[in-house]
Amino acid sequence: MHTAEQNLHDEVAQLKKINLQLQQQLAQKQRHIERLLEQFRLQRQRRFGASSEQAPGQGTLFNEAESLVADLPAEPAESPAADGTPKQPRRGHRRPLPKELPRVDVVHDLAACDQRCACGCQMNALGEEVSEQLDIIPAQVRVIRHIRKKYACPQCQTAPITAPLPVLPIPKSNASAGLLAHIAVAKYQDALPLHRQEAILQRAGIDLSRQTLARWMIQTAGLLQPLHNLLRDELLCGPVIHCDETVVQVLKEPDKPPQSQSYMWVQAGGPLQHNVVLFDYHPSRSGQVPLHLLAGYQGYLMTDGYEGYNALAACDGLTHLCCWAHVRRKFIEAQRAQPKTKGAAKTGKVDAALNYIGKLYGIERSLKDVDAAGRYRARQQQSVPVLEQLRLWLDQTRDSVLPTGKLGEALQYLHKYWPKLIRYTHDGGLPIDNNRVENAIRPFVIGRKNWLFSDTPHGAAASAVIYSVIESAKANGLEPYGYLRHLLTMLPATTSVEAIEQLLPWQVDRDALIEGLLH
Repeated sequence: MHTAEQNLHDEVAQLKKINLQLQQQLAQKQRHIERLLEQFRLQRQRRFGASSEQAPGQGTLFNEAESLVADLPAEPAESPAADGTPKQPRRGHRRPLPKELPRVDVVHDLAACDQRCACGCQMNALGEEVSEQLDIIPAQVRVIRHIRKKYACPQCQTAPITAPLPVLPIPKSNASAGLLAHIAVAKYQDALPLHRQEAILQRAGIDLSRQTLARWMIQTAGLLQPLHNLLRDELLCGPVIHCDETVVQVLKEPDKPPQSQSYMWVQAGGPLQHNVVLFDYHPSRSGQVPLHLLAGYQGYLMTDGYEGYNALAACDGLTHLCCWAHVRRKFIEAQRAQPKTKGAAKTGKVDAALNYIGKLYGIERSLKDVDAAGRYRARQQQSVPVLEQLRLWLDQTRDSVLPTGKLGEALQYLHKYWPKLIRYTHDGGLPIDNNRVENAIRPFVIGRKNWLFSDTPHGAAASAVIYSVIESAKANGLEPYGYLRHLLTMLPATTSVEAIEQLLPWQVDRDALIEGLLH
């Protein structure tokens, strides 16, 4: 009898143990299903949904052209002033065309018969009304002929003297500075691959292979390299450096298969009013790369949460900041991965986090035109209390959410980098996010979708130099083509560091750039 009861007790215990194991397996499978559903919903949203990261309380982050046009009144006709010149526009009116553009006058006069009044008198001219219409001529291909005069003495047999040829951007080449600048801007700014430029030139009757164009771009980068070096010196003098990296495929990278990924490292910063954007190619994403690129730098380093920056951040004199935009992106992904509930109010954990982050960004928008001292005071008064509320909410929420889902990942990310995320409030001159460098990366990412890969490491390094010059020019308010054309005209003849320094984006003569565009 005792044996039967003992056996029954053992069987019940065994069944309970099996039941517990089954429940654990079921819970594990359920969590796995939830993760798969999250990934499915997120991928579906990425494929078919909007890409904007607009969040509650944050305002409009990216206004599309259509939304801007919808808010404007219909374009009114331009009314000239009494002296015949276009009036300055009022709100909602057409802006005047740039004064530096060349004008072509087309005079419209009355026929001789219409200049006589009905009473028989000849009418007198009272003036004229002028309206302007913007016109454009497609890219014109022309040939610059360098005619070098030769002189010889009629009395003796000395050798003739020939006028010297100006130093060319590429020796023994028929490519002008304007052509090289046009090709570079078309590829690196407008994302037009060289094979498409080859086809465009063929339509104009010009036979230039993409191999020739690629070789010219590598030689152009070599000419721009001294300027790239000076830009790095300026970058290291700035109080804050933004860093990020993005992938690039290089087909002929030694010891790597063509399908492997290499990286373009991007840094942005510089002293006040000296905006620098630098691209550097490297086959590795190792933490040794930023250590090499920013060797000796002391100041603030703004990055995302990539661990490869930790070795650099551990250097003496360097303070590491982390980006709130990446935190926000984590929660937005978690929001997009959630199942949709029609008519439900947004009161969930994800929406609570986005609301706090939106308040922080709302404060930053209100301080856009405030100096560093005023921004520091405002952050202490407004941002710090919001951060304290967010920290309290995070501590109450983090342990109640499984770390394997998108929301759990976002909470863990926020918790892990919290000390580096709140450091921006310690100084009014510090940024809240890494958007400065991400905006500089965007043209590269758009271009990569078109040209897809670089053929050789040498070509990828050349691309990094040209991207650096173009993005630094834009960051300082310069038009890329005019600046590049000026550089490629002046650099071949420069013989000193001081002369190259005068070509930096904040030193260059802007009137000379405008003058060069008009000729």
